[in-house]
Amino acid sequence: MSLNGGNALRLALPNKGRLAEPALGLLRDAGLEVDVSPASLTATARNYELDLLFVRAEDIPEYVGDGLVDAGITGIDLVAERAPGLTAVLELGFGACALTLAVPRASSVREPEELAGCRVATSFPRLTRAFFDERGLETQIIEVRGAVEVTPQLGVADAVVDLVATGSTLRLNGLRPIATLLDSQAVLVTRSQAPDQRWQPLVGMLGSVIDARGKEYMMMNAPTASLDRIRELIPGLSGPTVMPLADPSMIAVHSVVERASLWRLVPALKAAGARDILVVPIEKVVR
Repeated sequence: MSLNGGNALRLALPNKGRLAEPALGLLRDAGLEVDVSPASLTATARNYELDLLFVRAEDIPEYVGDGLVDAGITGIDLVAERAPGLTAVLELGFGACALTLAVPRASSVREPEELAGCRVATSFPRLTRAFFDERGLETQIIEVRGAVEVTPQLGVADAVVDLVATGSTLRLNGLRPIATLLDSQAVLVTRSQAPDQRWQPLVGMLGSVIDARGKEYMMMNAPTASLDRIRELIPGLSGPTVMPLADPSMIAVHSVVERASLWRLVPALKAAGARDILVVPIEKVVR
């Protein structure tokens, strides 16, 4: 596939599911102009040599591993299960979940070692087998596709290994977690540990969007005498930027701060003498 010319990069994206919308949104936030219809299997970027292929998230590791595409966006869990030799070039900061071992709430089992000789249902047989093998435990791995959580109710399995984001699905099906096999999130993966240099501008721009998420740009005026205290409060990416004002007793301070810290940071800055505090969103942080 080369819809955008012979030198275009080929990127596989999830065509549906929890990773699909955030993956495409990340590309657009990075400035890529992409038009996609609901039934699209392919698309091209108008302002960058990039071809997109929309496939199932679980198939993306194989597409990348087989060289059908140059890179893909999928979950760490799927890479580890289907193509562990791939390289995660960039963690993307969405799709957080955990591959979790769970048992029925009424079960007496508290530790994985108590499942020796038991049946474990999962869509991740390789990772599940490796988990129990590392502990020297013999278990019967039952591979299922979808509705893993219901297998104990059907008498098919004594435990399950499945992806858990909030834990609500486990609770709804009367299950409780007892171990985590793998923490996962969405990643950009390639076959090589040293990906094609053509990827560097795109990787850099995606990284700038990820770095900016959860951060705000803060500006304020403050007494010069308060500078040391303000520096303690807002170290910033490379320290706050400090500029003199017409009044020599005052300074202007600019810095990048974590959005989640604003609720405690603003009162502390005001107590230190800061005023005229302005907070604005950041689209990208290019390092």
